[in-house]
Amino acid sequence: VQLQASGGGLVQAGGSLTLSCAASGSIGSINDMGWYRQGPGNQRQLVATVSRSGSTNYADSVKGRFTISRDNAKNAVSLQMTSLNVDDTRVYFCKAVGIRLSGGGWRSEYWGQGTLVTVSS
Repeated sequence: VQLQASGGGLVQAGGSLTLSCAASGSIGSINDMGWYRQGPGNQRQLVATVSRSGSTNYADSVKGRFTISRDNAKNAVSLQMTSLNVDDTRVYFCKAVGIRLSGGGWRSEYWGQGTLVTVSS
C-alpha cells in the first residue's frame, strides 16, 4: 500500500490551495483518512480527519478555512485550504488508518510522503 500526496506549492496569503492524496495497492477499505502537518520539533500535528462514513474533525486553527473530503471508491482524500496565512506554511502529510487489505488482513496505518505548502506574505 502506498499513499501519494500532491498539490503543495507556493501561494500568497489569503489564497487557496487543494491537497490531494490517493492510496494504491491491495486495499479493500480504509477506516479513516486525514491530513497532518509538521510542527515544532518535527511533530506531526492533526489538521483534519474524515471517517469512512464522512464524519470530520478539524484542528481549531483551521476550522472554517479548510475542508476535508474523501472518495471511498478511489481511496482518496483531499484538503481544500482557503484564507491561507503564513502560519500555514508547513509540510503536509496524508495518513490512512485502519486499512483492510483486499487479500485479507489489516494494517494499522500508512503515511504518504510530505508535500510542502508555502504561504507568502
